[in-house]
Amino acid sequence: MLTVIAFVVALGVLIAVHEYGHYRVAVACGVKVERFSVGFGKALFRWQPKRQHPGQQTEFVIAAFPLGGYVKMLDEREGPVAPEERHRAFNTQPLRSRAAIVAAGPIANLLLAIVLYTAVNWIGVEEPVARLARPVAASLAEAAGLRGGEHITRAGFDGDLTPVQSFEDLRWRMTQGALDARDLTLEVAGEDGKPARQLVLPLSRMEAKDADPQMFRKIGVLAPLTRPEIGDVMAGSAGEQSGLRKGDLVRAIGDTAIYDGQQLREVIRASVDGDQPRTQAWQVQRDGQLLTLQVKPEVREEGAAKIGRIGAYVGAPPDMVTVRQGPGDGVWRGVVRTWEMSALTVRMMVKMVTGQASLKNLSGPLTIADYAGKSASLGLTQYLIFLAVISVSLGVLNLMPLPVLDGGHLMYYLWEGLTGKSVSDAWMERLQRGGVALLLVMMSVALFNDVTRLFG
Repeated sequence: MLTVIAFVVALGVLIAVHEYGHYRVAVACGVKVERFSVGFGKALFRWQPKRQHPGQQTEFVIAAFPLGGYVKMLDEREGPVAPEERHRAFNTQPLRSRAAIVAAGPIANLLLAIVLYTAVNWIGVEEPVARLARPVAASLAEAAGLRGGEHITRAGFDGDLTPVQSFEDLRWRMTQGALDARDLTLEVAGEDGKPARQLVLPLSRMEAKDADPQMFRKIGVLAPLTRPEIGDVMAGSAGEQSGLRKGDLVRAIGDTAIYDGQQLREVIRASVDGDQPRTQAWQVQRDGQLLTLQVKPEVREEGAAKIGRIGAYVGAPPDMVTVRQGPGDGVWRGVVRTWEMSALTVRMMVKMVTGQASLKNLSGPLTIADYAGKSASLGLTQYLIFLAVISVSLGVLNLMPLPVLDGGHLMYYLWEGLTGKSVSDAWMERLQRGGVALLLVMMSVALFNDVTRLFG
């Protein structure tokens, strides 16, 4: 139920803000708005405020199908317009007004993202400290000299290092570097009076097509440092059958000493021989005593690989830090994060079109709904971050030069501005059909990806 409510609220807010952008600028330009609808299909609620802008009699509607919305304006192309109201029709407006009205929707979504990121910066969010677990074997992080336990204080590209506020901040920078093929310089805090040192994470060696956990596995930095402690153990699982209990601190598996939760997870994953599980001797500390348990994991498939699982939460919660900004810094960081997310979204779209990035990165309503529910369950700040990310994606997507989107109409106006002639009705119809076909293909791919992620 939480997932459904969070999804519906997210759609309602994002669509309403997008359409309000169109509506507000249309009214400011003197265009008559006949209807403002959030959703399509049968109207569930409709009302007409008594106090409106002079000359406006807009009907506001909430419709049954929530995946979209529209602002219907007076337009000679959609029906007869009385001569005395012709000056208030959309199609009779100067080019700059029409372009502003169309662009206002995506811009409203980007402004909403800035507001949401700013609110998160002011409220503050609990995030893991940027202290690293042991890197994945033979990964870029291990090759760079990371061994686990390092506290990353600053990071940046091309020698421009700025403070790292949390592990999530570091993950964001690694994502940017991997997708842009740029090396990331890390500054590691010194210990026992030693000076800080710098090392380079060679992300330019990667060919990252997917911003997913496999990308971070190649980098080698998967999680913050945690104690190698066993959490909740599922009833009937391999862990319970092997005698593991919640609170057990794992000291060694076979001849391998265990130092952190991420290393423990990696050893468990690798505890298979082909299709068969490998029983290993675990040394665990329980109530001050050192015990030896024979642990036999379950074998699970992960893509084409076979991995071990014990059916328990592995790793204690990491050390946390509250990331909060002051009034001015909060706004500025909101602007910067919105810009960075927008630029990253555009680059990913270009890479998908050119084949440099996988189409698996496209997500549809099922994935969005799933993330909506998960983020809402984590608290207000995580849900606001989710809304900001989706708002950026919606704004950037609508600026794409597809005929059925706002960006397509802006391309028509660009042509009109350069040639002095509007796009002909015949060409308009051809482009609209092509745009609808391409959009349907994108939606089909996104839905396929959703089903694969959630049920595959």
